Amino acid sequence: MSDDEQWRSKLTAEEYRVCREKGTEPPFSGEYNDNHQSGRYLCKCCGEALFDSSDKFDSGSGWPSFDRPASGEVIREEEDVSHGMRRVEVMCDRCGCHLGHVFEDGPRESTGMRYCINSLSLDFEASADE
Repeated sequence: MSDDEQWRSKLTAEEYRVCREKGTEPPFSGEYNDNHQSGRYLCKCCGEALFDSSDKFDSGSGWPSFDRPASGEVIREEEDVSHGMRRVEVMCDRCGCHLGHVFEDGPRESTGMRYCINSLSLDFEASADE
């Protein structure tokens, strides 16, 4: 079985479009946009811990937003010039899952970064005390 076949069998059609074909879910449609539970956000494809709820903030963009990844080693960044824009794509470093994009318009009191992430690229693991 090819990698593509494995991903298609593991993911829904919409998850596959976002995670493997670099799609974007509509704003305000994602499961985790309004999630306020404590815990961590994992890669939908491989389970890598990518973001912590303590770093999540409401950007008003319609997508879950974080000011930093769980660690510098879990995220890969690449230039994205699709759709006539110049952006920085973020992916899971372990499996290459497309997560979203990072922008320099996040909270100035922290990192100043906004990791704008598709809910379809994530799973959520609540803290034990939730």
